[in-house]
Amino acid sequence: MRRDLAVALTAATLIAGTLTAPAAFAGTTTAQAYTCHYSVSGGRAYAGYYSGNTVVPSSGGVSNAGIEAQCLLKRAKFDPGTIDGVFGSNSRAATRRFQTLMNNAFGYNIAIDGIIGQETWPALRWYAEYNA
Repeated sequence: MRRDLAVALTAATLIAGTLTAPAAFAGTTTAQAYTCHYSVSGGRAYAGYYSGNTVVPSSGGVSNAGIEAQCLLKRAKFDPGTIDGVFGSNSRAATRRFQTLMNNAFGYNIAIDGIIGQETWPALRWYAEYNA
């Protein structure tokens, strides 16, 4: 009887562990890679996720502006890392390299801060069109 109970408890524990194990990983996420769909309008490049020039991509979560900016950086040959919509350290470093180039080569006066805002969006859209 004791042995049967031990076998039953072991089996129940294994089954419960198997059933609950995926829940333990439910909060774990891997970066989803998005596909860039480039188009051009008025001498500006677009990637199909955000068409404005004012939203600053977020480093705290996925955003359409983040995907758009990463796609345009990639097209302009400034590697932002995985196109995942999260504007993390790789994306900010690529943006700083881009901002430096625009200031030095084209006379822009963009803050070299790794942030794509109202000054950087138009420059990035223009550069991504003509330097892809």
